Amino acid sequence: MSENPDDERLEELREQKMQELQEQAQGQGDQEAQQAAQEQAERQQEALLKQYLTDGARQRLNAVEMSKPDFAKQVKQQVTALARSGRVNGRIDEDQMKELLRELQPEQKSFDIRRR
Repeated sequence: MSENPDDERLEELREQKMQELQEQAQGQGDQEAQQAAQEQAERQQEALLKQYLTDGARQRLNAVEMSKPDFAKQVKQQVTALARSGRVNGRIDEDQMKELLRELQPEQKSFDIRRR
């Protein structure tokens, strides 16, 4: 005696759902691994910044981060790249950080509004 066509369809749907759940679980595992790798990279970056920046320079960078987080992220990446390439002699002090911020700051457009 053969199975009912509805039973066959139900079994197919169960298998399909099980496969979707397994793929979803695997995707979440990949996402968690990617997040862990990103956190590890951030910790390494912070360690390099602590090593190569003086307290004054770190305070200046933190102040910039409060007002312009994207710009501060760019500066951190630049300092990290400089440190890894060996182009940082000693530690970066506050004056050097100011100069670096000026160099990396995007040019601002000024608008003059005149009333007639």
